[in-house]
Amino acid sequence: MTTAALPVVLVHGLRSSGTMWRVQREMLEGLGVPVAVPDLPGHGRRMGEAFRVVTAVEAVEDAVAGLGGRALVVGLSLGGYVALAHAARHPGSVAGVVAAACSTRPLRPLVAGWGLLARGIARLPDRGEALNRWAVERVLPPEAAHDAGAGGFALDVVGDALAEVGSLRPVEDLAALQVPVWIVNGRFDHFRGEERRFVRSTADARLRVVRRSTHLVSLVAPVAVNRVVLEALEELGGLPPVPGDAPARTARVLDAVGVPGGTG
Repeated sequence: MTTAALPVVLVHGLRSSGTMWRVQREMLEGLGVPVAVPDLPGHGRRMGEAFRVVTAVEAVEDAVAGLGGRALVVGLSLGGYVALAHAARHPGSVAGVVAAACSTRPLRPLVAGWGLLARGIARLPDRGEALNRWAVERVLPPEAAHDAGAGGFALDVVGDALAEVGSLRPVEDLAALQVPVWIVNGRFDHFRGEERRFVRSTADARLRVVRRSTHLVSLVAPVAVNRVVLEALEELGGLPPVPGDAPARTARVLDAVGVPGGTG
């Protein structure tokens, strides 16, 4: 009996687009797992739109619907917060959530500080394009930096996004979930300050901390994130079967699609 693959929706972070998930998308497609990488409002192919939480959640729900109506939803940073909001609002659409780099509540003083910095950068002659590119190239390997920016950097959406994320309640969203949740953080991620609280907030959570990684964990340590996604699919019964014993299955799947071994 063949197990049908569980679809996966990958939700990108602030200023980037679905292109940041190239490594994960290619890995999943190589396994025969249906995958969608929507662009959130104001990003990528939707550049110029205003960012709103409600339309971001709709973008995820549309992607899930396009894959059959139920999926594992994976999000990074802003995408992680949106993934949790989507799961709380559309519980029937979600088999599980991988929430990466979003383990700090967007409290008003914190968001206000981010907003002040963003407004200062936006006043630069190039709206911060050179600074953003310098920062990306400094913290990411060349190929990952290319993936992060391949859909363009959404410089003008930051103000909208910060105004909106203050309305998000990730701890309350987690408390509403009745599906497995994988909380993933780089060891040196400045957004992991409340990860234990996040884990305690939901009924069925696992914490995965990726050594030597920073905030953009799916780009800095793509193999480690691939492994978490495959772990989630396997636990949810949504990974197409491959020969071999269960303990070695994830490693063999990675080898089968040409992803180097290692744990990040």
